[in-house]
Amino acid sequence: MFQIKRICCIGAGYVGGPTCSVIAHMCPEITVTVVDVNESRIKAWNSDTLPIYEPGLKDVVESCRGRNLFFSTDIDSAIKDADLVFISVNTPTKTYGMGKGRAADLKFIEACARRIVEVSDGYKIVTEKSTVPVRAAESIRRIFDANTKPSLNLQLLSNPEFLAEGTAVRDLKEPDRVLIGGDETAEGQKAIRALCAVYEHWVPKARIITTNTWSSELSKLAANAFLAQRISSINSISALCEATGADVEEVAKAIGMDQRIGSKFLKASIGFGGSCFQKDVLNLVYLCEVLNLPEVASYWQQVIDMNEYQRRRFACRIIDCLFNTVTGKKIALLGFSFKKDTGDTRESSSIYISKYLMDEGAKLFIYDPKVLKEQIIHDLSQPNISEDNPGRVSELVTVTSDPYEACQTAHALVICTEWDMFKELDYEKIYKKMLKPAFIFDGRRVLDHLHSHLQNIGFQIETIGKKVTTTRIPYTPAAVGPRIAVSEPPTKKAKV
Repeated sequence: MFQIKRICCIGAGYVGGPTCSVIAHMCPEITVTVVDVNESRIKAWNSDTLPIYEPGLKDVVESCRGRNLFFSTDIDSAIKDADLVFISVNTPTKTYGMGKGRAADLKFIEACARRIVEVSDGYKIVTEKSTVPVRAAESIRRIFDANTKPSLNLQLLSNPEFLAEGTAVRDLKEPDRVLIGGDETAEGQKAIRALCAVYEHWVPKARIITTNTWSSELSKLAANAFLAQRISSINSISALCEATGADVEEVAKAIGMDQRIGSKFLKASIGFGGSCFQKDVLNLVYLCEVLNLPEVASYWQQVIDMNEYQRRRFACRIIDCLFNTVTGKKIALLGFSFKKDTGDTRESSSIYISKYLMDEGAKLFIYDPKVLKEQIIHDLSQPNISEDNPGRVSELVTVTSDPYEACQTAHALVICTEWDMFKELDYEKIYKKMLKPAFIFDGRRVLDHLHSHLQNIGFQIETIGKKVTTTRIPYTPAAVGPRIAVSEPPTKKAKV
């Protein structure tokens, strides 16, 4: 059996960096080199301050960096020396041309394939690690076949990642399953066995699943679509709970105890974010449309539509409670990453809540314990968020390094990320320095255990999927509608 002794990973991002760090940690006899064209990112991987925050990752990197784990910008040398090459580059949603807004942009995948075939010789296993649309491997193989050399034998596998940010190291060390897809030929099975042997250093054989390439690619998309679907499903129920007096947490517990359903991913919130869910569901929608399956495409599009609706609905609620106007009002927004225990802000619901409030002229004071100020400003300055007026971000947004400073003289406090530290804040101190009536909008249900205490302090509390207060400041009279239509994104420019 072919034995893998040297691994090259192209892409030092959220997938490639942690994945290969854990492989190096668990397989000390294998030399792992992670390469990237981004020099500053590689420099960060070689420093004491890693480019991404992930619990436990720094300890893993420091345990093997410089011994059998290396980070480099010398891509060609790493490819030449490797027995196996992981492709872990970004596959963003296209922002132009055919499939705009839905299809995956595979330009980085294609560039990797061309570079690999150009500099390689001998036998080499090339493995898709990035999330790619079904049959992307076929495109890579066509590039390999069109540029083949007599001395070159490239075998292509699909090995999608299933790790969740915030628990990535644990997910890699104790995976539910490892999925490897390849050709059903003798050469393809040989390559599959070689990659299986790497994972078998620490993963039980029963958890390593082998399939054909297409099943492996589709399984990744389907898995993320199913998880996103569960979140949108419980969020739809949260709206019903608010209208009827039910508590979505109690409903989720009741249905989650049904073993056929299970309790995971039934946490109502302001919507899912991150690099994968929206991108992969939209990719699935586009795939169905291309394959002339409009009913299937429409079904999965509803998962995205419900996520957007939940964000708009929450923003409308903030505006309604603040007497139907937030223009010029200071609002403290706590949490900007898309979930706790990560600094990743990609597709974070905080971005969209901020957009809707900025559209109404609110003054936002934003705090997050792990997201850099530069990243927050960058995210809010994107054309689709800033309404092609990035200058309004500097006028309306202040990023603070202290949650108490963010809340001082604020009309409302909005929790957008479920950081544990938000449960431990001194809310009496916060209340004293806020304008009255002081509102808390809990978009993540992290303060459920404090509702009575917060009400005794004097806060007006609004949360997802539950009516908390009975003697609160009333909503806008029915005759006056909210300034943001729940059914469609706001388009109004900010008044500053």
